[in-house]
This record gives sequence, C-alpha cells and structure tokens, in this order.
Amino acid sequence: MPAFRGQYTNTLDDKGRVPVPAKLRRILDEAAADTFVITTGFDGCLFAFPLDIWEQKEAQLLEQSFTNPRARKAVRLLLANAYESTCDRQGRINIPQNLIDWAHLEKEVLINGTLDHLELWSPAAFEAYMGDIRTTFETLAEDLFF
Repeated sequence: MPAFRGQYTNTLDDKGRVPVPAKLRRILDEAAADTFVITTGFDGCLFAFPLDIWEQKEAQLLEQSFTNPRARKAVRLLLANAYESTCDRQGRINIPQNLIDWAHLEKEVLINGTLDHLELWSPAAFEAYMGDIRTTFETLAEDLFF
C-alpha cells in the first residue's frame, strides 16, 4: 500500500481551500474518489483521511461498545467534526471554518504525510510540537523499531 510521507506547505485561501500536492493525490486509491474526510486530529492538527481509509476507521468505531464512555467521547468528537471534501479541479480540498478555527489555521497550512492519512497543521503549531519531541526522538524511535 502506498504511503503518504513528506511535508508540504500550501496557502489557505479566503474560502477555506488548500491544495493537496499532486504527489500526494496520486497516492489516493481509486476507491477514495479524490475525497478526503477531514476531522479533528491529535496534538492540535486536523486529520484528512482518504474516503476509503476513513470508511475502514468508521468500521473500527462501530466495533466499540457504546457503553464505554471513552469510546463515546472519541466517536462524538471525531464524527461531529467530520467533513467530506472532494478535490476540485485545482486539487484543493475545502476545510470548514469550525475546523480552521480548531486548528488555528491562517494563511499557510503545513501538510504532513503520516502513512494512511494527512495531517493539516498551523506551521507555527507544528514547529512548536516538533521542538518538544526532538529531544525525545531517539527514545521514541527505540520504542518503535528496536
């Protein structure tokens, strides 16, 4: 399965549209139909899942017990803010204002490839986040790979 990777910075226009780099759009499976589901992410970013991957995530959420309060909270937050956006002819996706506000996006959006989805960050927030984890990278990598 092809993976999203790399970092790109693009402009957010006045209508809430941001271009998805062509290199990343080419990775989309045909089943995604050039559509992303954008929702609240972790650590202050937004997640943009290809539609086909999002449908797999929804199936996983359906397996969670509705009696589990943590699962209910996560499902509510993710789905209440989930917005489907199909790339237009210029390869742009539209981000709704409530998500722009949530992630503190302004004129630029940093797009970070993270294997099966994209993260959309305020460049300043991403830099602050990376500054915090740079000091622990070796420990994190050891936990994952060694």
